[in-house]
Amino acid sequence: MTPVTRVKYSSAALAAALLLGLAAPTASAHPAAAHPGHRVPFTAATVTDHADGTSTISWDAPGTHRVTVRSEGRTVARGGATGSVTVPTRAGADRHWFDLVPDRGAPLRLADRLIRLQGTANFRDAGGYRTRDGQWVRMGEVYRSDALDRLTDADLAKLRRLGVRTVLDLRMQSERAAAPDRVPAGATHVVADVLAGSGTFTSMPGTPAEAEAMMTEGNRFMVSGDTAKAAYAAVLDEITDGAGADGVVFHCTAGKDRTGWAEAALLTALGVPEETVMADYLASNTYRAAANEAVLSHLPPAQAAVYKPLLDVRPGYLNASFDEVREEFGSFRAYLREGVAVDAHQLKALKRDLLVG
Repeated sequence: MTPVTRVKYSSAALAAALLLGLAAPTASAHPAAAHPGHRVPFTAATVTDHADGTSTISWDAPGTHRVTVRSEGRTVARGGATGSVTVPTRAGADRHWFDLVPDRGAPLRLADRLIRLQGTANFRDAGGYRTRDGQWVRMGEVYRSDALDRLTDADLAKLRRLGVRTVLDLRMQSERAAAPDRVPAGATHVVADVLAGSGTFTSMPGTPAEAEAMMTEGNRFMVSGDTAKAAYAAVLDEITDGAGADGVVFHCTAGKDRTGWAEAALLTALGVPEETVMADYLASNTYRAAANEAVLSHLPPAQAAVYKPLLDVRPGYLNASFDEVREEFGSFRAYLREGVAVDAHQLKALKRDLLVG
């Protein structure tokens, strides 16, 4: 197949900033055009941008014979039911979008999940995942991120072009005061404080085991803590406010813990499989690798060993959240209904706005 063509932390601040504010999946998907009565045939589809100015597009579409890859109105590659192709991309584009058009069924629009900004390391699209029943989560609608206080003017202009209209800030008041968000012109800033100044989780652990236990307990709090439930209810309500989900970003400090549960809850509500939700959660380890190493490399080994569990995301952390769901609510659907006030009508609206296929 050939193409057609500054890190400074005090010990207390580190605990707060990482736990509380504190290769990766890359693909994307939403329809390039409406095809009533036709389901999306792709069981897998990804786009990965490369530093050399190319993108690799891979797909698997059982039951089809031909897939045409189009970008900016022109055909850039063709292949069969399964394929992978690397093509050059246009320099300066905000994102590189590709339409995968099968000979039968509905197409998908794909882009690399990472939004490359000068002031963030972990700003990425929440979409591009396939659900258990074969639908896909739209891209270009909902985003997750680390802190936005270091966004440059160029970053803000880019986010405005990408249609970011609502910013949901999951951080504590002290974090917001120390590093106020910069948001695109015209965007609404909404505080959804997971801890709401409770002072929880601000002490510094003394051993790696204590650090890991603190992270595990923190992830449980994100499910059953009163302020956490109110914050995540606000996030999901904002996404399904009746005007569609277009242009919503939720974030904390590192974009991995509070943000990680917001994303996991959203994807699970949409029907994305557990293993995919876990992979998306763990992707923060890749996107934040350089920032984390910048912290650890300047610490004595014993201190670095204590800090590392605070910097990481680990399967046990997210599993603790899902364990808390089962123990406190009995099921994830009950958590949605009783914990974050998502009733059947709102869940239906959420799926209508964010799923295709």
